[in-house]
Amino acid sequence: MVPSSSCASVISEIMPKMGLGTYLLQNPAEVIPRAIELGYRRIDCAPVYFNEDKVGDAIKQVLDSNLVKRDDLFVVSKLASPFHRREHVSIGLKKTLTDLRLEYLDLYLVHWPVAFEYVDIDPKVRGYQNEDIDDSRGGAAIDPTVSLWETWLGMQDVKDQGLARHIGLSNVPVALLRELLARSPKVRPSVNQVELHPYLSQSSLLQYCQHQGIHVQAYSPLGTPGYKEENEAALLDDEVLKSIAEKHQSTSAQVALQWALSRNTSVVCKATSSAHLKENIDVLNLQQLEAEDEKKIDLLDRKYRYFRPDDWWGHHAPVFD
Repeated sequence: MVPSSSCASVISEIMPKMGLGTYLLQNPAEVIPRAIELGYRRIDCAPVYFNEDKVGDAIKQVLDSNLVKRDDLFVVSKLASPFHRREHVSIGLKKTLTDLRLEYLDLYLVHWPVAFEYVDIDPKVRGYQNEDIDDSRGGAAIDPTVSLWETWLGMQDVKDQGLARHIGLSNVPVALLRELLARSPKVRPSVNQVELHPYLSQSSLLQYCQHQGIHVQAYSPLGTPGYKEENEAALLDDEVLKSIAEKHQSTSAQVALQWALSRNTSVVCKATSSAHLKENIDVLNLQQLEAEDEKKIDLLDRKYRYFRPDDWWGHHAPVFD
């Protein structure tokens, strides 16, 4: 049974709907202050983006300039796969806090429900000299002896220690969610951050999470225009989105974001130019799409993933199959 005061309702009240993504962000010192000035307050990070130290410098810059206070920001990061054993979770988080120059995170997520062999790091040293923490060696470094439950116990520990105010998951399918919740954790996941856009609507997952009081957060809501392969379909060029955008004198990106918000999900968007940063956050002030338009977008679902872990890990960890 889901408590009446669910995790989703609590987190939805305090977490900004629009978040700034930092994956592949090369110039945080320029982009983050610009985004803060435009009204962004949620910053989405991860150690395997290998820029948390630069993001941390940018956050310190905006705090030192009194542009915002720490309590005004909602900073999110994620647990990398080598730190999934219960005793290692705090090491991963302390390293992130060192890189981000923060004392706590507002939200800490398990990045992927797949553990790697432990990689020894010094959590007091900023930055990474290599990318070993993201190297699965084609799946050979995956550690099948570590369960999501064990990792979740470590996540509860760091919350108890005050290092993270909220904890959640990322890229976790319904089967693993059911298994985790069946064990009646002391702290239920507040968020499940997943790839979600009109080509991957994830309706069943969304309905399950909402029923269980878990807020769904959409990453790549614009179909990863800066990441997709050359032969993959470009979501923002879809004729349905373009026609709806033309009718409302907006853009395909804004229509995709409106659709995501209409489903009571929050979003993570990466942008670097002032124009695109403003275009995305302006969605919060637009009227909701008409029901007819939302239905047209619902029909675009292809169950298509731009992020495919099978390509990275092979048969060792088929997360979504």
